[in-house]
Amino acid sequence: MKPSLCLYVLALAFLAVACGGEKEAAQDTAPPQETAAPAEEAAPAPPATEEPAAAPAEPAGEGLTGDAANGATLYAMYCSACHGMEGKGDGPGSAALEPKPANHTDTAFMSTLTDEHLYKVIYGGGPAIGKSPLMTPWGSILTEQQIYDLIAHLHVLSGS
Repeated sequence: MKPSLCLYVLALAFLAVACGGEKEAAQDTAPPQETAAPAEEAAPAPPATEEPAAAPAEPAGEGLTGDAANGATLYAMYCSACHGMEGKGDGPGSAALEPKPANHTDTAFMSTLTDEHLYKVIYGGGPAIGKSPLMTPWGSILTEQQIYDLIAHLHVLSGS
């Protein structure tokens, strides 16, 4: 196997782990309805034991402000594989992605996005806003504060 092909395979494996290894978000589902049966034969449903997500799907926002410096550290850990260290959408994993990751340094584009929109896409991934399912949902991994920190860093990257 050629060395360049080995590097390409390793980069794809890294991308799969970095961008696709998220936990499934907890889903609220109603317990199944029991069919009509005599009261003495119906067993009560066991209580739900779902683990709550790390951050709420909608930002509470009360009293929380983002720390751009902490956001930069989180960005390097969770976002740079696809978006690049400088946020230009040119991370090592971007070569294998279509559509390409967003360029977070594009001030004209980024200034049109509200903090609520940014929160929603970080929390729920691309599908939360009707975009690519390849954008990882981070809501089950990051806390609400960490998401606000990332948003603060995005404002630094974009100058918005």
